[in-house]
Amino acid sequence: MSTGSAAVGAGGVLLAVFGVLIRYYGAASLIAGYDPERVEDEDGLTDFIGANTLYAAALTLAVAVAEFLAPADWYWVVFTVGIVALAVRMVRGARRYETAA
Repeated sequence: MSTGSAAVGAGGVLLAVFGVLIRYYGAASLIAGYDPERVEDEDGLTDFIGANTLYAAALTLAVAVAEFLAPADWYWVVFTVGIVALAVRMVRGARRYETAA
C-alpha cells in the first residue's frame, strides 16, 4: 500500500468515525458552528449532517482504494467536486433545522 493511499484511507476512516458519532450517537457538538439555542430539530440536524459525513467518508475511502489499485489524477477531480458538493449541501441543508431569527 502506498503512503498516499494509506493516508487518504486513514482520513476516510476518521470521517466515518465522526459521521457515526454525529448520526447514530447524536454528537451535535462535533458539528462546526453548532449553536443549541438556534437549532430547532437537533435529531434532524445530526441525522442530516451525520449522513452527509458518511457520504464524504465513503467517497474518501473509494478514492483511497482506487489510488492503491490504479493511481490516476482524475480521481482527485471527482473527489474534489464531490467533497465541495457535499459541503455546500451540508451548509445549505443545515439551515432547515434552525429557528427563524
